[in-house]
Amino acid sequence: MIEEIEQLKREKNAVILAHNYQRAEVQDIAEFVGDSLELARRAMDTSAEIVVFCGVDFMAETAAILNPDKKVLIPDAGAICPMAQQLHADELMAMKRKYPDAEVVLYVNTLAASKALADCICTSANAREVVNAMSSSTVIFGPDRNLAYYVQKATDKTVIPVPQHGLCPSHHQIVLSDVLRAKEAHPDAKVVVHPECIPEVQDIADYIASTSGMVRICKAHDSGDEFLIGTEIGLLHRLNKEAPAKKFFPISNTAVCPQMKMHTLENIALALEKEEPVVSVPPEIAARARRAIERMFTI
Repeated sequence: MIEEIEQLKREKNAVILAHNYQRAEVQDIAEFVGDSLELARRAMDTSAEIVVFCGVDFMAETAAILNPDKKVLIPDAGAICPMAQQLHADELMAMKRKYPDAEVVLYVNTLAASKALADCICTSANAREVVNAMSSSTVIFGPDRNLAYYVQKATDKTVIPVPQHGLCPSHHQIVLSDVLRAKEAHPDAKVVVHPECIPEVQDIADYIASTSGMVRICKAHDSGDEFLIGTEIGLLHRLNKEAPAKKFFPISNTAVCPQMKMHTLENIALALEKEEPVVSVPPEIAARARRAIERMFTI
């Protein structure tokens, strides 16, 4: 199967991009593995004509928006991010009417129709910098309430979450009792978590970072160190590959994103062979969303 995929990539000038939460075998065949921001940049930088995006729907949409001259494929069209579904364009419009002077910063984990209504996009890696770069004293921020909490601690601006209870179901599985049990089992381990985790988990952590930020933090530590990882368990494969002299333990084995795991070697090969499913965004929505994404890159 891997040989078939490699041959199809060569024949069709294709590249595979995989998020840190993908299955181990999918990460291993990708040209690049990273977080949302890194994948967005890689999609722009590649000279490939076809981008096979192993992530969830909003990520593939972002790649399509930034690369209108490339064919973007998502191996399993059912890889739909639950968080992105939680913010509807009409709800965002209502919030904009309620706070007409507020700028809108949306997490990249949103669908294109919502991105088109934003002033700027952010990722977990740059959310604090983006919000602080806005000129308004009030910022409408969505859809992750927990990331909004993380941002609010680093700004004097008023951050208004939309929706009020937006969250990532996978990160929501990681609770304070999980951290306490893990710390009891591994008392010398550093606690490294994603800002999509609930406030109680963020507050007890030694480090809070995006997935690739978590990798950088762990790699910077001494050989033999131990880490408790608070994010989707797919990241542990990359951590173990890139820092084999260190020990990594998931805070919770229930932190699994079923949608991220939908991509398999079989459906990647099929997507390359048939060149579908193709990810497309209506041009008028794509143009407005691209402006918000490019403003993030500028910041």
